[in-house]
Amino acid sequence: MADIREITDFSAPELDIYARRSEVQLLNRENPQEGIFIAESPKVIARALDAGYEPVSLLAASNELQGQAAGILDRCSSIPVYTAPFDVLTQLTGFQLTRGILCAMRRKPLPTMDSICAGVRRVAVLENIMNPTNVGAIFRSAAALNMDAVLLTDCCTNPLYRRAIRVSMGTVFQVPWTYVGPDWQQCLRSLGFQTAAMALKEDSLSLRDPRLTRAEQLAIVLGTEGDGLASETIARCDYTVMIPMTHHVDSLNVAAASAVAFWQLGSYE
Repeated sequence: MADIREITDFSAPELDIYARRSEVQLLNRENPQEGIFIAESPKVIARALDAGYEPVSLLAASNELQGQAAGILDRCSSIPVYTAPFDVLTQLTGFQLTRGILCAMRRKPLPTMDSICAGVRRVAVLENIMNPTNVGAIFRSAAALNMDAVLLTDCCTNPLYRRAIRVSMGTVFQVPWTYVGPDWQQCLRSLGFQTAAMALKEDSLSLRDPRLTRAEQLAIVLGTEGDGLASETIARCDYTVMIPMTHHVDSLNVAAASAVAFWQLGSYE
C-alpha cells in the first residue's frame, strides 16, 4: 500500500527537491552519485521505472491518487507520496503539474561512449545544444526514427532536466546516451563510424546522397542553436550535409532538422 502523506508544512525539507532546488542543484555536479531528477506525468514516470531508475518520492495531486497516478503508486509502494489539492501543488511548485504527479528519482552512472556505440549503426551527436526543449525534442525524434544512441558534448543541457524529459515524453530513458570528451570524433572513427556534419555550406552533400544512406556506421552531428557547428568540428567530419529546402528558407530549428536527418538516415535495416 502506498505511503500517503498529506502536506501540512510547505517548508518541510523533503519538499525542497520539488519546490526550492534548481536544476543545477538537483544535478549535483560535485557529487553526481547523489544527483536527482524530476519526472513528470504517469507515462514518463513509468518509462523511467521501466529503465531501472530508482524513485525517491512522489508528489501528487490528491484527485489523481485514484486516477491516472494509481498505477504508479502501485509500483512505488515503498516510498513516500506527498499529496495536496492540485491548486495548492501548483502554488508550491510554481508550475502546473502535467497529469498531476511528479516523481523524484536518482540518477544512474553514465555509460561509456564505447559501451553504447559498440555494434550500433546510427548515433546522433549534439554539440553544445543548450535549450532543454530542443534536447528533449531531439531525443523524441531519435527514439522514433531509429537512432541507436545520442552523444552530448560537455556544454549541452542535461537530458534529465525536467523540461527536456517532459518534451521527450520520457524517451530520454529509452535511447542510450552519454557525455563525451573533446576527442569524440577520433573515438567514433576508431569504432568504425563515419561522421556527417549538418551545416549550411554550399559544398555540402544532399541529405539524399547514397554515400550517407549506404554507410555501415554513421554519426549525425548537430550544432548549437544560432551558430551551428564549430568550424573545427565540420573540418574533422567525413561529410558535410545540408537539407534541401525551398522558398528561400535557409535553415531549420535544430530539433526539426534532426527529425528530417534521422528519418532519411536512420537505421532501418
